[in-house]
Amino acid sequence: MEYEIVRLLKKSNKSESCLVREKGSGRLFVRKVHTGRHPVYQTLQKYSHPCLPRLHEVELSDDSTIVVEEYIEGKAADSWELSGKQYLRIARELCNVLEFLHGKGIIHRDVKPSNILLTEEGKMYLIDFDAARMPREGLEQDTRLLGTRGFAPPEQYGFAQTDERADIYALGVTLDQLLPEKMKKPHYRRVLRKCMNLDPERRYQSVGKVRRAFFSTGKKALGGLSLICLLVLAGGLGVWLYHGGGTGHGEGTEDAALTVLPAPENPHWVDGTANLMWGNVPESGTGDEVRFQLRFYRRDTETPPEPEDSDWYREETFRAGGRYKDAEVMDSYVVKTWDGNGYYYFTVSALGEGIYADSPYAVSDVFEYTGEGAPPLPSPEGLAWKLTEKNNSRYYCASWSNLEDYAEQDVFNVTFYDETDTYVMNNRWPKKLIEERGLGGVPIPAEFLSSHPGSAYRFVVEVYSSRPNEYGANMLSEPVPEECFSPWYYCGPIESDTP
Repeated sequence: MEYEIVRLLKKSNKSESCLVREKGSGRLFVRKVHTGRHPVYQTLQKYSHPCLPRLHEVELSDDSTIVVEEYIEGKAADSWELSGKQYLRIARELCNVLEFLHGKGIIHRDVKPSNILLTEEGKMYLIDFDAARMPREGLEQDTRLLGTRGFAPPEQYGFAQTDERADIYALGVTLDQLLPEKMKKPHYRRVLRKCMNLDPERRYQSVGKVRRAFFSTGKKALGGLSLICLLVLAGGLGVWLYHGGGTGHGEGTEDAALTVLPAPENPHWVDGTANLMWGNVPESGTGDEVRFQLRFYRRDTETPPEPEDSDWYREETFRAGGRYKDAEVMDSYVVKTWDGNGYYYFTVSALGEGIYADSPYAVSDVFEYTGEGAPPLPSPEGLAWKLTEKNNSRYYCASWSNLEDYAEQDVFNVTFYDETDTYVMNNRWPKKLIEERGLGGVPIPAEFLSSHPGSAYRFVVEVYSSRPNEYGANMLSEPVPEECFSPWYYCGPIESDTP
């Protein structure tokens, strides 16, 4: 990658970070140069997670490590005035990404608010793996004593080799500092205090247990048994409510019990395709949208996972708003690369977002994937902008001329860039939705368009296959070749040197 330095971001005795611009495309990246070998970056480069920046290049030598990663335009979590919903979303996503890292054997070792970036669109990213490590057998303590005072646990200063529980300590400190005043309730404070116990044996022993404790009802033991009451609401919806009644194991009392959402019904793969479907839980999420957590599993044999199995290879949060919020069923699709031939399952949980407790996970039926090496879907051709007026609204749409070459459930991922080739947003629509909406393409919402002088936009299209055993996805290489971009759409007055 050829690039030019835009500005210095951070410099210390052991590392230097610069914002750089790729020559030709103009895209922005962060380039880091570290003293010493950091093989953890090679491990990170193999995987992707929606809350981690993508690593584009990793170069290791005997005395240095060079990393080029995705540039995230956002602000540190402690610079935002968080609402209760924003805080709970951060807590959940932070738990999810740490559980993902721990499943790959990676300990972050520097979790803190300044290493959590929030974008204007509400996305969260965990950054800065300078202190990260992978535990090694036979070591009694860490060989490098790194981390941030106040967030790092005692064992990180040479008392023992750190493991997942070091991140759990820092997670507790971070969430405690970010906790909005109106959410300082006994339940949350109790969970965070346990995370911050100085003795690692007395903390939660996994991030999954932290998440379940933080978002659960904290059901109480009464004489060694839990008192559970099933309520049947209008329409036949069953929800579980755990009633407190005394305390158990010294945990204290709850200020209020939370209703547990019902597990989504009948999760399944649709007719042997890569499309997923499950029953809606309208009470999930927030008032504006329903939310679900999806986990994907691969097996060598036809053996379904247990609902809480932690060996999933990918996790995603699914959100649906507007007219889709009250649909009877939810549907989604697998958009990322399959993890080789085998038997695939997914599990789904309805998210309560602190209003309700999360539902149990429900397990899907099996999909046998045999399409490793299948030819890719054809590339979209004749990319063009299309202006459509419908129902007194104007839509600026990305279109292409060979839509008929695809099945109705094939999904198009359209990514929009501005005149500086900076990422603006992306929109994923299946062919079926394009035809149902009758706009002639995939729209970019008007709020993402600017009319200032010289403003212009273009797009690229990737296609995800709904028939993965017959066709693979048509993905774009990095960097995206110039011939894969659409023509420019000029949204504002074109700047000119002519007076």
